Amino acid sequence: MGKFKPAWMVVLTGGVFGIFFSILVKLGNPPNMGTCLVCFIRDIAGGLRLHHVNQLSYLRPEIIGFILGSCIAGLAAKEFKAVGGSSPILRFIISVFVAMGALVFLGCPIRAVGRLAGGDPTAVMGLVGLVVGTWIGVLFLKAGFTLGRARQLGATNGWAISVFALFLLVLLLTRPSFIFLNSEGHAPILVSSITGLVIGFLAQRSRLCFVGGIRDVILMRSLHLFQGIIAFFALCFVMNLLLGQFNLGEHPIGHTNHVAGFLGLLLVGWGSTLIGGCPFRQTVLAGYGNTDSGMSFLGMLVGAAFAHNFLLAGNPSGVSMYGLVAMLVGIGVFLVIGLTDRIA
Repeated sequence: MGKFKPAWMVVLTGGVFGIFFSILVKLGNPPNMGTCLVCFIRDIAGGLRLHHVNQLSYLRPEIIGFILGSCIAGLAAKEFKAVGGSSPILRFIISVFVAMGALVFLGCPIRAVGRLAGGDPTAVMGLVGLVVGTWIGVLFLKAGFTLGRARQLGATNGWAISVFALFLLVLLLTRPSFIFLNSEGHAPILVSSITGLVIGFLAQRSRLCFVGGIRDVILMRSLHLFQGIIAFFALCFVMNLLLGQFNLGEHPIGHTNHVAGFLGLLLVGWGSTLIGGCPFRQTVLAGYGNTDSGMSFLGMLVGAAFAHNFLLAGNPSGVSMYGLVAMLVGIGVFLVIGLTDRIA
């Protein structure tokens, strides 16, 4: 694995991810939602009955695969290490609002790029919001914002999220009566699982992060991680053309409330910069031992459930006033956290 040049690994990961994003839509995942991290975490929340929207309830094997693939890669590279203790409660709170922001927009950064690659023009304002939010987060980093330094923990801590992923896999395969699995809107389990394992493995090796790529361009003028985002878009776009899935001007499972879309991904970019990675990156980090990222994953699980229990999430008809108010509350929360957790 060490023979791969790091830049190649980032491009490879992004390109493979973009290909699978399009293929999974062809095989049954919702349109323009091949592998949306927050949407799929939302589905897991529904499967566990943390919300009760049956159409949005399924134990997504892609998420399970991301975690376990990352775990396998971390073990193989001897990089699996239990670390944490860097403001876990604040990370949890930030991640709750990151998930709610993504669901107001109707997609995480991965899906935003995937929507654009499918011809959805409503993704543009969301991506503008993502860039602006990341830029705001960078301003706080430059001003001395920090959630503190993580430290090494007992090994059991590092296994928590991977064991949770295995538990979800058992539930998915055995289908006990106390969970709910929607029978439509998903690709075959085997294909989705293999996709998750492959992408999780590659992402652990390459450190691909969709918000981190934008952050590094703004903060360090580095295109290293951003190359992965470009590769994702390019390969997803090409595959959509080949599979007949590129529909310019259409926005399946999207809405035209551009203000809400902008604010939703603004929160995602800002919050992800504060916690050190996008929802995808946090999920991958949790897989190979980072308990702070594990708290972020759990925060997104709770935030996704909140979004639907309290009518905050967007839908093809638009976004409720509750959703817009939640975005403004999130901005206030991020301002308080950003202004109070700083070093001199």
